[in-house]
Amino acid sequence: MKKIPVKDLDYVELYAENLREDSSLFEQQGELVDSQIESSVSIFKEKFKEDFKKAAREYLKSVGLI
Repeated sequence: MKKIPVKDLDYVELYAENLREDSSLFEQQGELVDSQIESSVSIFKEKFKEDFKKAAREYLKSVGLI
């Protein structure tokens, strides 16, 4: 009988256990990350059409990330 996740950490443990048994989950995770990166690049390019580097730096400074 499988353990039913209750807390957030239970889900992490369940994912780790499944990852150990099925390495294809690494591939899925990689595809998800790649997709998120592509989306972020697209959003930033659209937001900072003009001088991308300058506008992106100004934005990141304004939100306190650099």
